[in-house]
Amino acid sequence: MDKQRYCLTITYDGTNYQGWQSQPNGKSIQQNIESVLFTLFQKNICLFGSGRTDSGVHALDQKAHFDLDKKVNIDKLLHSLNALLPKDIRVLKVELVDQDFHARFSCKRKIYQYHIHRKQVIDPFNKNYRLFFPYPLNLEKMKQACSYLLGTHNFSSFANKQDKGSAKNNPVKTLHRIDFIEKDYGLLVEYEGDGFLYKMVRNITGTLLEVGQEKLEPFEVQKILEAKDRKKACFAADGKGLFLAKTFY
Repeated sequence: MDKQRYCLTITYDGTNYQGWQSQPNGKSIQQNIESVLFTLFQKNICLFGSGRTDSGVHALDQKAHFDLDKKVNIDKLLHSLNALLPKDIRVLKVELVDQDFHARFSCKRKIYQYHIHRKQVIDPFNKNYRLFFPYPLNLEKMKQACSYLLGTHNFSSFANKQDKGSAKNNPVKTLHRIDFIEKDYGLLVEYEGDGFLYKMVRNITGTLLEVGQEKLEPFEVQKILEAKDRKKACFAADGKGLFLAKTFY
């Protein structure tokens, strides 16, 4: 029988993991799911994700695919995966897809959300899901700074590991929008783009927070972008405030 390709829709709390991608040291989301697939099918199965989320980052709508040499009952597979996975990783859906589908390369757009807690006290139930940042912010200046980031640019200045992976191969990405949504706890920053470099959202968020604190002027963001040098940008916002919210195919 020809190989069958399956796509998983996955959500996870990244608090206790070193990110999506398998690595020698530390737990990853990919390793956990691949381990369960091995238990179910008694063979090594490689999982391909829509992209990497790094340490502490969460996902509401991560996609990943794998191949099998047989058809399986997708409802039964969904049940079996969730029965064996840790409770902070859930598979929401299993789908049989065409062979030309690829979780990473078929993805057209992604939405990331960054949660910023601006009140003076953060409750213990949300400390792993928001950046605690109880400082004054000039939102108008932050919005002005975003005007320099929207569109198609070389985002090397906002990428860690510029000499590796997508930052080396293709650092040009398109940011379609950056929205600031005020919440009762503070601020939700939503990014929509055709792709994101390693730590790009966290690095942009850190830079925008520097603008909001009036440590940088909005026009300086353009200079940072044009420098194509990570050292010119500001701090990376903590991973725990970041969610991969939606993937589009």
